[in-house]
Amino acid sequence: MSHNATLGLRIGILSTVLASLQNKLRFGYLLVAALTLAVSGYTFAQSRVLEQRVLLGERIAELFDTVLEIRRFERNYFLHGQATDQAENARYLQALGGLLDAAEADFRRLGIGDGVGSLRASLASYAQWMRDYVAVAPGDEARRDALQAQIREVGKRIVGVAEVAAGAERSQVQVLLASFRTVLVAAIVGLALLMIGIGQALSWRLVRPLKRLEEGVAAIQAGRRETLPWLSDDRELVAVVGAFNQLLQELRQRQRHLLRAEKLAALGTLLSGVAHELNNPLSNIWSSCQILLEELDEAQVPGHRGLLLQIDGQCERARAIVRSLLDFARDRPVQMQPVDLRGLILETLAFLKAEVPAGVRIEVEIPTDLRPLGDRRRLQQACLNLIRNAVQAVGASGLVRIAAHRTRPGDPFPVACPGAGDMIELLVSDSGPGIDAAVLPRIFDPFFTTKEVGHGMGLGLYIVYQIVDEHGGCISAGNAPGQGAVLRLRLPVAAGEGS
Repeated sequence: MSHNATLGLRIGILSTVLASLQNKLRFGYLLVAALTLAVSGYTFAQSRVLEQRVLLGERIAELFDTVLEIRRFERNYFLHGQATDQAENARYLQALGGLLDAAEADFRRLGIGDGVGSLRASLASYAQWMRDYVAVAPGDEARRDALQAQIREVGKRIVGVAEVAAGAERSQVQVLLASFRTVLVAAIVGLALLMIGIGQALSWRLVRPLKRLEEGVAAIQAGRRETLPWLSDDRELVAVVGAFNQLLQELRQRQRHLLRAEKLAALGTLLSGVAHELNNPLSNIWSSCQILLEELDEAQVPGHRGLLLQIDGQCERARAIVRSLLDFARDRPVQMQPVDLRGLILETLAFLKAEVPAGVRIEVEIPTDLRPLGDRRRLQQACLNLIRNAVQAVGASGLVRIAAHRTRPGDPFPVACPGAGDMIELLVSDSGPGIDAAVLPRIFDPFFTTKEVGHGMGLGLYIVYQIVDEHGGCISAGNAPGQGAVLRLRLPVAAGEGS
């Protein structure tokens, strides 16, 4: 996966995490808002009920006051015998009847609906006896006293019913107020506890981990640690820490690559100067050696010719080393064109024929239609280094296998490959001892070699890595179970090549 795709994936993970956290916070606020609305609705409903109870209380109080007025004018009439008191008594009796008609439903809501009938009967009897009392002939004191007793008795019953209604109304109002207070206090306490709980949950699951995240980032910035610790078991924070640690790992890797590139640039400049400086004396030594070999007669100085031949061979070897250094240091333009991979490998094997021991067998399994896009000279140099390393790894006897096939997008590869679309994969494996696990991370570093001094400079695989990289491909080294080392490289397919 490319750097941009990886970064996009990390950004997508962080965006998803932030969206999930926002949803959780939004859910908490919605829960509080819903409970607040529920309590507000309940309070509004109870206030309406309380308002109705207050109006009912006013009607009951008016009815009770009317009953008291009836009894007051009744008493005044009995004491003074004035017609105005009797008229007021009759007027209040009529008003009480109207109030009773209007408050009958209220009596039923208060639970004393059965007393309405008896109250009406008592009022009818009271009114009749008051009329009889007014019509008593003067001097008939016995009749008057009997009617007064009856009127007072039924008046007491009327007052008792009114008192019962007023008491029932007061009781219900008190019960309603107590219930309203209880629910209101419970709602306030519940909301307070809920807010405290949400605050504690946010502090425990978000604020504290984020604070630790900030401290971890500060520690990374100060160089005290390299990764963030796991903050909590919350999946959002786990995803954040995982994405952040992967980004840190990629940044460290790219920083190492940047430092490596800077070192290699400086090293290339140094090697270019050293190679040029070495090339001049080596040329003089080789030229002098060639002149001596041409002029020297084998019979004149026995044994000296052999020494000169050794000098000549070592000069050739030194010149080859200088050429490798120059190839490492130079930045030559790459000429990309379709390359016949099978023909390239067979030609390379012909160059190495003299270096392959008789006991080493080389198998080539490359279809004739595979044509990668690349610089033929540089690709041949890469293949030459790979095959030479494989031959040297098996020793005096063994098997070197060279195979190639076409890959499709999505086919697995041990390392990230920048190439997109179809590619050609080349495998060079051997039956040697394989590559030590401790050596694998440095196998493509320049001047790193496991060979003895004088048998290699450690530039071969590095040059292969550079060539594959500048072709837009990728390379990996590993061990095949029971088969020794295997190197795999992928190169882009030339445009227009069929499968």
